[in-house]
Amino acid sequence: METLQTVVLAVVQGITEFLPVSSSAHLILVPELLGWAESGLAFDVAVHVGTLFAVIVFLKDEILKIVPAWFAGWSGLAWSNEGLLGWMIVVATIPLGLVGLLFQDYIELNLRTSAVIAASTLIFGLLLGWSDRKGATNTLDDSAMTFNHAWLIGLSQVFALIPGTSRSGVTMSALLMLGYSRVASARFSFLLAIPAIALPGILKTAGLITQSAEVDWSSLLLGVAVSAFFAFLTMHWFIALITKVGLMPFVIYRIALAALIFLVLV
Repeated sequence: METLQTVVLAVVQGITEFLPVSSSAHLILVPELLGWAESGLAFDVAVHVGTLFAVIVFLKDEILKIVPAWFAGWSGLAWSNEGLLGWMIVVATIPLGLVGLLFQDYIELNLRTSAVIAASTLIFGLLLGWSDRKGATNTLDDSAMTFNHAWLIGLSQVFALIPGTSRSGVTMSALLMLGYSRVASARFSFLLAIPAIALPGILKTAGLITQSAEVDWSSLLLGVAVSAFFAFLTMHWFIALITKVGLMPFVIYRIALAALIFLVLV
């Protein structure tokens, strides 16, 4: 890959991974619009490693509470609030993991089309707008999380396998509809991103190891660094933005993007 392509796609991944606009859709559409060849499995792994590193650093305080508390709970099968939150993350990840394992190949072969991306961008964008208006005055935080809520959020996350849906967008929509505040919804969505990025990343890495093609390590390292930097900045900016104005800018963007895709690519 050329340096320009590496930087542009890493920036796209870093910015869109945690925004409710679908990173997978943008990584499909940007090369298509610019006439670039597919970036390949190695680069896909690299930019996801970058965003995973960014979210771990961004949420380090929560993670340093949740992980030890989750393990400590096994000693007496009694978990603190932080340990229970760890269980909520596990429960909310199960549906995505199961459906992803069963249907990922089908999705890759049949749903990575401009028409699907445009439709899901529009439909789930409108859902995001409705849930944001409904939940504008919500006050619940993650201390109110229940296993039923975690399971429902996990079921919603399954839709993120469809390109254009947005994992953060659909999980935030579910959280808002369940009564959680915008900031609490965003932060729990960020926590869910850790297993959501790590698990397929492990599988893709295994596939990469079996490939015989040469690996351009300089491009991969550049992709990791750039995607991590922009992902970290984006999370800070996103929390500040939704605190002031909510999610409507992203709803408007999704509607405009869907219209552009229908006009240009479908």
